[in-house]
Amino acid sequence: MTLISPGAAGPEGVEGRPVGKTGRVESENEVAVTAPGVRFTAKDQEKRRGVRRMKTIATGLLAFATLVYALATWAGAAGWGSWTGYVAAAAEAGMVGALADWFAVTALFRRPFGLPIPHTAIIPTKKDAFGKTLGDFVGENFLSAQVVRGRLAAIGIARRFGEWLAAPGSAERVTREASAALRGVLAVLRDEDVQAVVSEAVTRRAAATQVAEPLGRMLGKVVADGGHHGVVDLVAVRAHDWLAGHHLEVVDKVALKSPGWTPRFIDHQVGERVYKELMRFVTAIRDDPRHPARGAIDTFLADFAVELQTDPATQERVERAKADLLARTEVQDLIASSWGAVRTLVLDAAEDEESELRRRLRDGLRSFGRRLATDRRLQAKTDGWLQDAAQYVVETYRAEITSLISETVAGWDADEASRKIEANVGRDLQFIRINGTVVGALAGLLIHTLSSALG
Repeated sequence: MTLISPGAAGPEGVEGRPVGKTGRVESENEVAVTAPGVRFTAKDQEKRRGVRRMKTIATGLLAFATLVYALATWAGAAGWGSWTGYVAAAAEAGMVGALADWFAVTALFRRPFGLPIPHTAIIPTKKDAFGKTLGDFVGENFLSAQVVRGRLAAIGIARRFGEWLAAPGSAERVTREASAALRGVLAVLRDEDVQAVVSEAVTRRAAATQVAEPLGRMLGKVVADGGHHGVVDLVAVRAHDWLAGHHLEVVDKVALKSPGWTPRFIDHQVGERVYKELMRFVTAIRDDPRHPARGAIDTFLADFAVELQTDPATQERVERAKADLLARTEVQDLIASSWGAVRTLVLDAAEDEESELRRRLRDGLRSFGRRLATDRRLQAKTDGWLQDAAQYVVETYRAEITSLISETVAGWDADEASRKIEANVGRDLQFIRINGTVVGALAGLLIHTLSSALG
């Protein structure tokens, strides 16, 4: 039970500084944590002081009406004239209005004079019901699909976002924040975990993909376009250069393969002859784009491309070779190590403001912003996506959102929650007491005037 300071049982309600449940008086400038979910801040304390000032004014007006009533009644009894009756009637009605409104305002937060009067202390006793009602009200009137979609449509988020994104400096800011976020993500990722995931994903994907037929189509297109000629040229040049640099080695190799009964000078002559023929053949291939060997290579590659697309036996051999290649440790290490290269590349690009990545991202954002700001079809499509997403959220999680309100209110201490609410709305409620006094006095004066006029 909350302790109150002396004098709190009068029309002013709880006066003085708040006293916690431990009996310790809280300082005026102290931030008081009163109960789970209820926190008194310095701003709340300032509001409480404003409530006390307004209570003093309202109570002072009641005291003034009481004094006027007493003096007017005394003056009427002393024969000062009929005007005293008008003043007494107005003051009496003002007293009644002030007391009635004091009772009504006080009954919201506590029991007047501590008496167990029915239907008083409404907020402390009905707190949980208010929380549930508030949650239902928010859910029905603020979290309905129609309200959310209508509000988003009226705001025009897509157009506004496009205008902001197209404005100078916005794309740079987004790029800078995105780069920082990317660096943060890469910093917390463990390389070994990412490498394992990349390796497993690439291996599984490659193993499940049939490569023979696509490889055949690609090879057929390359051969038809003559794209392989550069490779043939390179091989011919490299073969010619190698032969030119390994003359004696080639001759010696041929001589070693000759029968043992032949003279060595004959073996050497044979080696020289073979070397010259190889040089002549390779040189002809290198220098003659129409050499028959080149045509044979073209025919071989074209036939192989067709077999890759149509021959099951060839396709099976290619798939086996692919599986054997993927199973090799060197290939797995290469796949796993690719993450390190990609990570370094992305980090360098994200940190460098003039990198191609960030430059293209900035340009793309500005271009998208200009289009989003002017293209009504794109705006309508984007707004539709946002509205669909918002509708899904409110329809799916409405119960959780509203239960957050009701459960939070239910977790508050009743007396402390009442104090919190009174601190925030009590000042305005005191105007009800002031208005009740003034309106009551005017009503009493009017009634007395009409009564006197009608005899």
